Amino acid sequence: MRLKSAPDAIGRALGVLAGGCDSPVRSGWAVGGPMFVQAGAQGAHVYDERGRRYIDYIMAYGPLLFGHTHRPLVSGLDELAKAGFVWGSTHLEEIRLAERIRSHLPSMKRMRFVTTGTEATMSAIRAARAHTQRDLVLRFAGSYHGHHDLALLDAGASAQTRDGARDGIPAGVLRDVLIARYNDLASVDAELRGRGGDLAAIVVEPFAGNMGWVMPQPGFLEGLHERARRNGALLIFDEIITWPRVGLRGAQGRLGVTPDLTALGKIMGGGAPIAAFGGRADVMAGLAPLGAAFTGGTHGGNPFSVAMAHRVLDELESHPEHFNDLDNIAARLADGIRAILARRGLPYAVVQHESVVDFKFRAGPPSRDYDDARKADKHAYAAYYHAMRARGILLPPSQNEVMFLSTAHTAQDVDETLAAIEASL
Repeated sequence: MRLKSAPDAIGRALGVLAGGCDSPVRSGWAVGGPMFVQAGAQGAHVYDERGRRYIDYIMAYGPLLFGHTHRPLVSGLDELAKAGFVWGSTHLEEIRLAERIRSHLPSMKRMRFVTTGTEATMSAIRAARAHTQRDLVLRFAGSYHGHHDLALLDAGASAQTRDGARDGIPAGVLRDVLIARYNDLASVDAELRGRGGDLAAIVVEPFAGNMGWVMPQPGFLEGLHERARRNGALLIFDEIITWPRVGLRGAQGRLGVTPDLTALGKIMGGGAPIAAFGGRADVMAGLAPLGAAFTGGTHGGNPFSVAMAHRVLDELESHPEHFNDLDNIAARLADGIRAILARRGLPYAVVQHESVVDFKFRAGPPSRDYDDARKADKHAYAAYYHAMRARGILLPPSQNEVMFLSTAHTAQDVDETLAAIEASL
């Protein structure tokens, strides 16, 4: 079942935006189109240019913990804007925000604010290289750490980059990156064989969220920590999806594994453009002005986005029950999907981790790595996406993504979603 496209809006977009969009996943290419063109949002719902309502499970790909236009975040924005959007100076609220983040993530002894998750992971890698005086970085197939060159080859999410030359990635960059299999320490060892002395950093999503939702197997992250130590390298956690969605202590606090460096993203600002990277004081001391390595940007720590991040932390610190509420509403959805699949004899595993729900059109247990995720039937997902969209449910237009829930999703939203799943399947 396919929806009619919006030829006027899509045609106009194609006439001025490269590919008709600012991020490839939005084009709908992975599900055969047409692109969803949004005109509004409120709570758990979004609206297309015709005014039709959809229950939204994209949630801006994760940062909208409280749904769209959550009143404590969007009220009184004129007050926040009075002082300006960008100063170009260090300011007191920026310092206070860093102190608040460190109180929840004590591994971030020193940090630096940037604007995007791409900048955060890129800068953390530069800090690691400066500290170790090495070039080689090991990361994992199916993970997504932004769109800088080092992060893209065999990445998850909507990147799908496999040919460096065709995709604009210099050959020299490819020589300095190793790609291992998530949850497979033997794969890590095989990649590092003979090159451990060149390793600057291991970069990993502690909970992988860009090839579906993949949980780390017992001992995997601990094994990475040990291998980084053994080789004189650093361990970088990409917590851009997980902090603070899985709690104010992040994945590292939940799992009890302390990285050397951490990258955070726009969830902290409720979707406002703010990100951060940081970690050990001695490593971060390698950045200018104390050290030689440069990272910086005029928008880093800008007062408006910093103020938004304070609002998010205010909300989470004063309402710790939000996390339990998110887990409960996601469990209601996951349990309902499991029941539907069981009635239909479909052997698909449903993964629910707190406010994230995911299932793939692939028989067997939950995915352990990108090889598993790639076995899912993308044509089935495309048909399912369109059938759900026709019934007023907006899913991510890529099977590598997951369903994100928010505090704005209600039991009624979930029940309406389950009825749509039953009919769509």
